[in-house]
Amino acid sequence: MSRANFRCWCIFHAAHLKKCLDHNIMHIPSPHIFPGRSAVTPYVFVGDDAFPFCTNILKPFPGSYDKESKERIFNYRLNRARRVSENVFDIISSVFRVLRKPMLSQPDIATKTVLAIIYLHNFLRKSSSRRMYNPPGMFDIECADRGEISDCVWRKDKSHLSGMSAIQKLA
Repeated sequence: MSRANFRCWCIFHAAHLKKCLDHNIMHIPSPHIFPGRSAVTPYVFVGDDAFPFCTNILKPFPGSYDKESKERIFNYRLNRARRVSENVFDIISSVFRVLRKPMLSQPDIATKTVLAIIYLHNFLRKSSSRRMYNPPGMFDIECADRGEISDCVWRKDKSHLSGMSAIQKLA
């Protein structure tokens, strides 16, 4: 385990999330069969290799695997799911800069702030201003036939978030 992964592991074990998962405080729904599926599927958090093995956390298989192996396909799909949440968080944190640093407010106020940001993000994504809020190139693009991912603008150079300046002035 690398030093960075060990540090993340220690932080996670001391975190409130770990205690909530261990004692089922979050009331995560029981696994069930989703429509159109035959397998029982649990609700999980998507993590990277720094996370420990836990019932409700998916993390990639360690090491490298043959191209068509189940482990490599799983790791690819898990990474793809992680990229979606990374895209969303980096987009909203580039607009709503309060997310770039620790919030120095009471937990209930911080929760309301984050929920308001999520609602605004979803509204802007669905409204007529979506081209200004998320101009072309703001999301990773996957080339399905080759399995390659073309990095979006913010991954390449976060200082050139074109189309965001008008909304940033409002935030």
